[in-house]
Amino acid sequence: MTPGHGSREGMPGAAVWDERYRSQGQLWSGRPNAHLVSEAADLPPGKALDAGCGEGADAIWLAEHGWQVTAVDFSTVALERGAARAREVGAEVAQRITWEHADLTDWVPPARSYDLVSAQFMQLPSDQREPLFRRLAAAVSPGGTLLIVGHHPSDLQTTVRRPRAPELFYTGADVAALLDPDGWDITVNAARERSVTDSEGRPVLVHDTVLRARRRR
Repeated sequence: MTPGHGSREGMPGAAVWDERYRSQGQLWSGRPNAHLVSEAADLPPGKALDAGCGEGADAIWLAEHGWQVTAVDFSTVALERGAARAREVGAEVAQRITWEHADLTDWVPPARSYDLVSAQFMQLPSDQREPLFRRLAAAVSPGGTLLIVGHHPSDLQTTVRRPRAPELFYTGADVAALLDPDGWDITVNAARERSVTDSEGRPVLVHDTVLRARRRR
């Protein structure tokens, strides 16, 4: 996933991400995010928005499971790779995905239009992140699901490589605070543990913020 949008000081812009993608044959693993798989597995397929889709692994997984997907990113290189990979998977999958080039820091998705809105590891400062998450929440249809996943602030206390910028990290409570409690049911609010390897080859436990919410009808 392309985790940073915008081009403010200290934040890479689209040209930087395009070059980062070009510098490697494949930047991400090519596998869908585990939290998307676990949280969306029990949802009936409908219309999905994959915000910050990167090279498209999540969008392709959703399409393979019957979803009609709008996949949005500001890197044209990532979008081209995602579309090519979808075509390799098969025409039926490729036809279920619309690839859209946009900067999520100012893009406004259509209101109440998606049965699932997913944003995986969008690590932005709060003045960009909070308006973005509110816009994404507004795009969820009645009865639909909002799924936000990110790096938990506790990761900064580990040896794993993370930006030394605390403002880029958030908890489930931070996301839940942006939602109208009268309009949403919080179904998951967790800091889920997983094991990774740091740059020295040592095993490290990190935590992923996972917030899943359902818009009431």
